[in-house]
Amino acid sequence: MSAQVIETAQLENGNFEGYLYGSRVSVIFERTDRDGVGPRLHRHPYAETFVLRSGEARFTVGTDEIVAVGGQILVVPAMTPHKFQTLGEGELYEAVHIHEHERFETEWLE
Repeated sequence: MSAQVIETAQLENGNFEGYLYGSRVSVIFERTDRDGVGPRLHRHPYAETFVLRSGEARFTVGTDEIVAVGGQILVVPAMTPHKFQTLGEGELYEAVHIHEHERFETEWLE
């Protein structure tokens, strides 16, 4: 069996949902140069890992507030409420969000 090659341009909504490809992880590719972009408060029944490539964002994780910047990795434990907003109009924010599950499962809290 050979490896699958998946063109990110062909992904529905630009996101990779693992079960469609025999993978046990799902991935969101985030890229913006707008200030204040990000999801409202939510949680997942699995851990989510944010790999920040560039820019910065303010994360709320449980009761903590963290400003994360490019070059950092942030791991949010399962069932922990979290949200983030990008910081810096005109500055490129780029991140990869890795969900430890073959399907996205999100409980929206606000």
